[in-house]
Amino acid sequence: MAEVAHNRDPHVLPTFSRRSQSPILYLPPLLSSLPVGVVQPNYSTSSPAFSSPSAPRPLSTDSRLPSIDQASLSLHRALHNFHPITDEYATMPYKEAFNWEELELPEEDEREWYTVAFRSKRREGSDGGPLYDADKKAHEEAVQNGGLILYWYGTPHPQSGLNLATCIWQSRAHAAAANSRPHHIRAMRLAAASYERYDLERYRLRKLKGERHLRVEAYDGGDVGW
Repeated sequence: MAEVAHNRDPHVLPTFSRRSQSPILYLPPLLSSLPVGVVQPNYSTSSPAFSSPSAPRPLSTDSRLPSIDQASLSLHRALHNFHPITDEYATMPYKEAFNWEELELPEEDEREWYTVAFRSKRREGSDGGPLYDADKKAHEEAVQNGGLILYWYGTPHPQSGLNLATCIWQSRAHAAAANSRPHHIRAMRLAAASYERYDLERYRLRKLKGERHLRVEAYDGGDVGW
């Protein structure tokens, strides 16, 4: 399990003393802070994710979303308990890497969201400082401009060095707009120089009315969300 200091910068990987007996397997979900005046829904849930004593507490951004719709607000609450279900998440199929089946939304909600997964391997000897700084600024930029619900990133596998990160957006249009922002462009340029491998995967996260759980589907083109 990840060890978390709740007053630390959520964009920076935590450090551990040599006495630590547990490796960092993954970090808590980093959720975008809600707009001023928006309160989380207080519906009851039987989801095992909410009752798990081992689930890491989520972190939140300094910046706030400008707006969020009701179904996305329900998703935001459910994602407080988002985490991988295997230490090998970096190489597992995206649908099988996380606890999607434990996340529950109200039955009346119906919506879809755009999801991007980043599979990577750092180039040996690369300097991570500038990239972490650029990534932090790009993340806050994306929250301020709207649409980004969650950013989650793991830690490099101790043997292979492979890693996985993922973003969940209110829509594909929001994600596309973020790609043209200055901090995002700088982060991508640094990533190209810092990573030996950097692959993108795109998915459609779907919630149907009358169901409580999410469906993870490969992105097949067209608009997603709104």
